[in-house]
Amino acid sequence: MKNITFSADPTLIQKAREQARKAGMTLNDAFRQWLGAFAGQGPGDGNYQDLMKRLTYARPGRPFSRQELNER
Repeated sequence: MKNITFSADPTLIQKAREQARKAGMTLNDAFRQWLGAFAGQGPGDGNYQDLMKRLTYARPGRPFSRQELNER
């Protein structure tokens, strides 16, 4: 893994660290996640199984009819 050095406003860095901590990760982890998504390697890009695992909490409660699925 390569190291990268960035410059940013100290206040912005502190707020980002707090947000990452609330999400249960480090700022470094959050940046790696963002970089992967930015580079086109995020969960929606060919990583369907991982996305489906993360969305297992979403249950509609019932099947929808064809008409309901096509409503806008």
